Amino acid sequence: MPLTDQQQQRYARHLTLQEIGPTGQEKLLHAKVLVVGAGGLGSPAAFYLAAAGVGTIGLMDGDTVELSNLQRQILHTTQSLGEQKVNSAKARLNALDPDIQLTLYPFRLSAENAPEILAGYDFVIDATDNFDSKFLIARACHQAGKPYSHAGIRQFYGQTMTVIPDQTACYRCVFHEENIPAGGIPAGPVGAVPGIIGSVQAIEAIKFLLNFGTPLINTLLTCDTLSMNMRKVHVSRDPECPICGGGRCSVS
Repeated sequence: MPLTDQQQQRYARHLTLQEIGPTGQEKLLHAKVLVVGAGGLGSPAAFYLAAAGVGTIGLMDGDTVELSNLQRQILHTTQSLGEQKVNSAKARLNALDPDIQLTLYPFRLSAENAPEILAGYDFVIDATDNFDSKFLIARACHQAGKPYSHAGIRQFYGQTMTVIPDQTACYRCVFHEENIPAGGIPAGPVGAVPGIIGSVQAIEAIKFLLNFGTPLINTLLTCDTLSMNMRKVHVSRDPECPICGGGRCSVS
């Protein structure tokens, strides 16, 4: 279906880009992206996906908005305190674009619900803040054959990579579950760090959906905002990886 006059105005800057144009914008309007986590990373990722015209966005988060969230979680406001994060995020994104279709999941991803939920999406944004969730997303996306963007943040530092199941290195190839550090009081991050990394996750999703540019596959992008040093670190598939290697495991 061709773009309406209003959509042509809204996405005018995209329409001038050779990599997007009217055809690409129509593809975005029919695309579906799941954002797991509506916090520091999920806020900019979801906001820019909605602004870009991704037609259906799934928002998954089981938490409510707390005052300490507002330093970095830009989808939420002081008026959102106590609300489910997915409801607060929906209000903010609908204010940006009422035509965006938002599917809310006010609970956490699990081994049980992942297959059914992931089946309805083209791309997954891992915007979670704990290792257990990240390994679960890695396993679930590989079982479902869904590409995903991993990201992690701490203090003044962030990292992200894009994974295409059975084609590229996965999260478990790079980070091993047996080396998970013990939990403790979160160190930061400074609010702008998830803004930078979450925005990269959004453009990675758009690049995949429209098949342009060079995605961060087999590449871990790191960002140290203290020095403003950004590096690309090459990573390789681990033939012994229990997720994507010969010892592939099930979601659990």
